[in-house]
Amino acid sequence: MLRKKLFVILSKGAATAEQIGAVLPQHLEYMIGLEKQGALFASGPLNVPAGAPAGDGLTILRAANEEEARKIASVDPFVINKLRTFEVREWTVMEGSIGVTVNLSDQTIEFA
Repeated sequence: MLRKKLFVILSKGAATAEQIGAVLPQHLEYMIGLEKQGALFASGPLNVPAGAPAGDGLTILRAANEEEARKIASVDPFVINKLRTFEVREWTVMEGSIGVTVNLSDQTIEFA
């Protein structure tokens, strides 16, 4: 068993789709920066039923501890602009696997 410690950021939307859209480029730039630093494991929006307010998300971070994960989450442009609140949870990865295929010719990625 792996017993790898990661941190899950559960973000709760508190904004309209228009407000989210206005800050989305800054948020994505921040997330890409975290990915390049090696801190971001995965991130993305949580799907909601049709017609329900959007804006919730899930991010999994590689961080030394909860304090570091909280600091990373607190400077997300969505949080700074009060469009999301967040909760930090420590997650211990015990089982599972991931397979990734990168197709260089068309720059697509497939997860298995």
